[in-house]
Amino acid sequence: MRWQIHGETEAWGNPWLSVRRLDVEQPDGRRFDYHAVRLRHVAAAVVTDGEGRVLLMWRHRFLTDRWAWELPMGLIEAGETAAEAAAREVEEETGWRVGGLEELVYSEPAAGIMDSEHHVFRATSAVRIGEPTELNESDRIEWIPLSDVPAMIARREIVSGITLVGLQQALLQG
Repeated sequence: MRWQIHGETEAWGNPWLSVRRLDVEQPDGRRFDYHAVRLRHVAAAVVTDGEGRVLLMWRHRFLTDRWAWELPMGLIEAGETAAEAAAREVEEETGWRVGGLEELVYSEPAAGIMDSEHHVFRATSAVRIGEPTELNESDRIEWIPLSDVPAMIARREIVSGITLVGLQQALLQG
């Protein structure tokens, strides 16, 4: 049931994403134009402490006009590993420097229309090094009991896909 790509061109793009027109053929031989988004890959971190809390950011997303709690996250830069990007984003967005990171979960949030990889790591220690250097990322940064997360999800206080996947995996693993 594998589809074949016979050609691909960019319809529109910028440094973060590219809308693509693909000439595809389905397994039954039908061929047509398909549109997809190629988005740079993303890294995030679930940072927990010895008191059962997780580091979250209260953010406004203007596109959906919604406030919600999210993990520190961002695009993986050229020449950077996913783990390096996750550690950098935690530091830039929260002012906390993580200890070692371990891979927690990997996802492809919309594989039928987008090729973005989402890498989520876990850190079980962090040291406060100062104020965040990314000044436009969040209204507040807090350590929240991980046990509060399921109720926060139910109240739609956590809605970001990568945040949901990462926190739910952290809860599953304990």
